[in-house]
Amino acid sequence: MARPDTDTPDQPYDFRAQRLFVEAPLGADEIVRLDRERAHYVADVIRLPVGGHIHLFNGRDGEWRAVREAGGKREAVLRCEARLRAQSPLPDLDYCFAPLKHARLDYMVQKAVEMGAGRLQPVMTQHTQATRVNTERMHANVIEAAEQCGILAPPVVLEPLNFTRWLAGLEAGRTLIFCDEAAPLADPLAPLRAVVDGPLAVLIGPEGGFDHAERRQLQARPGTLVLSLGPRILRADTAAVAALALIEAARQARAAG
Repeated sequence: MARPDTDTPDQPYDFRAQRLFVEAPLGADEIVRLDRERAHYVADVIRLPVGGHIHLFNGRDGEWRAVREAGGKREAVLRCEARLRAQSPLPDLDYCFAPLKHARLDYMVQKAVEMGAGRLQPVMTQHTQATRVNTERMHANVIEAAEQCGILAPPVVLEPLNFTRWLAGLEAGRTLIFCDEAAPLADPLAPLRAVVDGPLAVLIGPEGGFDHAERRQLQARPGTLVLSLGPRILRADTAAVAALALIEAARQARAAG
């Protein structure tokens, strides 16, 4: 995890501190009364004592160090003391994928959060095996990954779209990185460096690959970059990590000049 900037330079950022996502507004001396689930986590799981500290974030107001204050028997009351980090914007990167089943989808979502996705868009393709998508479970995995990995702006989870509707709604100015197992092998970083400063969408297909008609539509779309992820056929969850890692590597290379 990259070392975060801090608004309190005299107090180094504590990487070991527990982080908790809340919906409530955060600000100096703001009181946050946790809901039952989060109160149970604070009081009974991590056993934060009265006077103990925890880091809070809500995706809007940055990250705050908060102290637990005395409350009722089943309450967990926190007071914001100091802002540790200013709010960062959502990355302008859509991660679009054919849904997987159960644990593999959980893994894919968590890794997409860690690797810098801004929006998660399930796309129902011709060969998609999972016919239903639990977006509430996806959101829970997003929050868990954000809490564990220092993410300030948890990605937005979007409702599933069928392939045709998704492709028609993709903005004209957004580069689509189409990870195609049939693409010829080539250096992936060189073309990525030319586009990573703009809005991006990366598309990972299903285990059975893309239908021929889908592949033709993707290749015909202006602003589509067809990319090979290497000589091996990757599982969809592995391909997600590989593609997002390449995008991050291209960004770092471009920033370094």
